[in-house]
Amino acid sequence: MSFTQNDLDTINKAIARGERRVSFADRTVEYRDMSELLKARDAIQRDLAKGNGGPRRVWPMRGTGF
Repeated sequence: MSFTQNDLDTINKAIARGERRVSFADRTVEYRDMSELLKARDAIQRDLAKGNGGPRRVWPMRGTGF
């Protein structure tokens, strides 16, 4: 299965909130525990890195106050 950056963002938000239920486009997944959720996130990251030549870093633009 091919994942998107949106999938990764969605799972990261769930991790930050301590939620185990995540909705991706047309499906909802409930993970048993945080460990399982973290493994899923890692798998999505690996898939994205494989598909676009490696992980990307996004730096804030100058002058944005970040």
